[in-house]
Amino acid sequence: MRALLQVNDLKVSYGGIQALKGISLEVGEGELVALIGSNGAGKTTALKTLAGLLHPVSGSIHYRGSDLARVPAHQRVCDGLALVPEGRGVFARLTVAENLQMGAYTRRDTAEIAADLDRMYTIFPRLAERREQLAGTLSGGEQQMVAMARALMSRPKLLMLDEPSMGLAPLMVAKIFETVRDIAAQGVSILLVEQNAKLALQVAQRGYVLESGKITLADAATTLLGSDEVRRAYLGG
Repeated sequence: MRALLQVNDLKVSYGGIQALKGISLEVGEGELVALIGSNGAGKTTALKTLAGLLHPVSGSIHYRGSDLARVPAHQRVCDGLALVPEGRGVFARLTVAENLQMGAYTRRDTAEIAADLDRMYTIFPRLAERREQLAGTLSGGEQQMVAMARALMSRPKLLMLDEPSMGLAPLMVAKIFETVRDIAAQGVSILLVEQNAKLALQVAQRGYVLESGKITLADAATTLLGSDEVRRAYLGG
């Protein structure tokens, strides 16, 4: 499998704290990779750095064979890197439809944007019912759907999801993860950051464990699910 994303010895500091202490990971084309770890391990920092919202002290990020060192965040979106942030970050005073249209801000192909809007409503039927509703009035799960659909409107090659299950009821978590599986099955590469390690490893092909800014384990998801170390630390066993 060809690597879509390659991260080598990435170090990131802010506020005098070294949040990432030289992590290396990769995501192959069409692959779903989980990055798990406890609160404060550096998971969100990793995704923000990949998206261009934070700048590394050292190390490299290669995407589709090109170095992203000097590529600004907005250009990374144009190149097919999309982030669904922790906390969703919907535009509360815009409608569902307007939020989704904002996801296509880098595109000019009007007819195809309209077709993709229809596709999002097929993937997320609940959003079709609420397309004219203000996003700020939706439930947490519905806002998560808006955030995911908005990112997909940019037609990403790599979708980065930061804690998609956070604060959601179990039924909605199941729905969100079912959708994550479906998106991956359509060939979109996914880097999934998730505190619910069991769920993340059940949908992923491979996984990395991040602890205090360092990758401590990397293996097939099924292997990590069966690991005593992972079970004790993250799976409650």
